[in-house]
Amino acid sequence: MTAQEPILVTGAAGFIGFHVARRLLGCGREVVGVDSMNAYYDVRLKQARRRELAKFPGFTFLQIDIADRARMAELFAAKRFPFVVHLAAQAGVRHSLVDPYAYGDANLQGFLNVLEGCRHNGCRHLLFASSSSVYGANTRLPFSVHRGADHPISLYAASKRANELMAHAYSHLFALPATGLRFFTVYGPWGRPDMAMFIFASAIIERRPIRLFNYGKMRRDFTYVDDVTEAIVRLMDLIPQPSEVLDETDPATSTAPWKIYNVGNDRSVEISRVVELLEAELDQTAIKELAPMQPGDVAETRADIGDLVRDAGFRPSTSLEDGLKAFVDWYRSYHGQLLSAVPT
Repeated sequence: MTAQEPILVTGAAGFIGFHVARRLLGCGREVVGVDSMNAYYDVRLKQARRRELAKFPGFTFLQIDIADRARMAELFAAKRFPFVVHLAAQAGVRHSLVDPYAYGDANLQGFLNVLEGCRHNGCRHLLFASSSSVYGANTRLPFSVHRGADHPISLYAASKRANELMAHAYSHLFALPATGLRFFTVYGPWGRPDMAMFIFASAIIERRPIRLFNYGKMRRDFTYVDDVTEAIVRLMDLIPQPSEVLDETDPATSTAPWKIYNVGNDRSVEISRVVELLEAELDQTAIKELAPMQPGDVAETRADIGDLVRDAGFRPSTSLEDGLKAFVDWYRSYHGQLLSAVPT
């Protein structure tokens, strides 16, 4: 990959997409960012991310809904991206119980449009976001790409598992190199307001109760966004190679140029610990409400990252304490800017 080759980053005004685009731009690469700028959460945050990216001369932004078949086809035909990092999606497990059609539009139709664009326009490598939620009802920890993930327990998870299977079909049929990334609870500066860190921090500051599901005993494999970005950048040039023989006992192998990686820390932390660290950083005590498990949630996640370490030579290393401090510092700064922009 050379600096002159344009890279498509979908979801560029989103959380992970913003960080990936900024990292690539900082390395002198040309990035075309696509985002629908929808109102799933406060658009001002997306606009702020977009303004940050616009500071780089190599950035081009296009407001496009990836479910728009005609516009996506035009974009791919015009640019013929050699590398595509597909991070746009309708996110959120619980929101899928409220608006299921949004997941069909963005995560299925939108992903099909990306696959078709890559297929017809010479894409050398497609990297796409999957999720740890695909492991669903699995209880064997740590979650491994070498074991099945065929029992999703939310529509969001099912749509992400469908993405993996759709990508495999295109890899098999059209020799499209594709790498799926199963992200584990990504957090950090510029994070989404519907994610735990953001929800907890705002509730503590505003003296509102925090609902701790599974009575505070939920455990997650928290992964700092800079570590996720590093993994993605390293994997871009690592074009997946087909196996000579299909191992039917190993769902991570394929005779197509297709690969799946877990991107996580290989350790899980109880949610109550996150609250404790936030309380210390914010110097305030949280008001806690214990609640039962919610539909679509799992009690614990933890990633087996052996393949990522072996192939990319990278192991996420940011501690929860350091990552959470960086998030709180950004949160204070960002919300201070919002408050200063409000007319008095």
